[in-house]
Amino acid sequence: MEIKSAKFITSAASEAQFLRPEKPMIAVCGKSNAGKSTLINLLANRKGLAKTSAEPGRTRLVNYFDFGSFWLADLPGYGYAAVSKTEKEKWGKTLDSFFQRKEEIAHVFVLSDIRRDPSEDDMQMITFLNYHILPFTVIATKSDKLSKMKRKERVRKIAQGFGLGEGNVIAVSGISGEGKEDLLSKISEVIDR
Repeated sequence: MEIKSAKFITSAASEAQFLRPEKPMIAVCGKSNAGKSTLINLLANRKGLAKTSAEPGRTRLVNYFDFGSFWLADLPGYGYAAVSKTEKEKWGKTLDSFFQRKEEIAHVFVLSDIRRDPSEDDMQMITFLNYHILPFTVIATKSDKLSKMKRKERVRKIAQGFGLGEGNVIAVSGISGEGKEDLLSKISEVIDR
């Protein structure tokens, strides 16, 4: 699969603003600072399509992107401690409302920093997706931070932590591009269903 163009469509702050996808839609979720924007930019082959930040908790809306043969929905990060309880609850409601429209979601990419074990928030997300029978793949981000040997070990550990097979975890680096082909292959599989 080759992505020839990618563009930002719009942002949605509430359920009333959610778009009805015209193409298969893949949702991208994960803890704050897991690398969601970097992943989107990697797929788009350009920096700056999705705004990246060193400061976690920047994505507060659902941001929609058109990648030609599919749409991506970038969801607010979860688990960021430095925001108010009210803000966390608001993000939680946005995520709940988004996932209630599961017939509109072709697949979910759950991003997790390859250097960290799954957190309680990550486990909650996986339980939620399993409960609602939403197909998903775990994307182990920031793989360039580890040696090849260590990456394999961490993928195995993350898969075990989530109770998944290793084939359900893809190690990806937005910096080196490692894992991009596996990611594109997974997207092809999703949109060809």
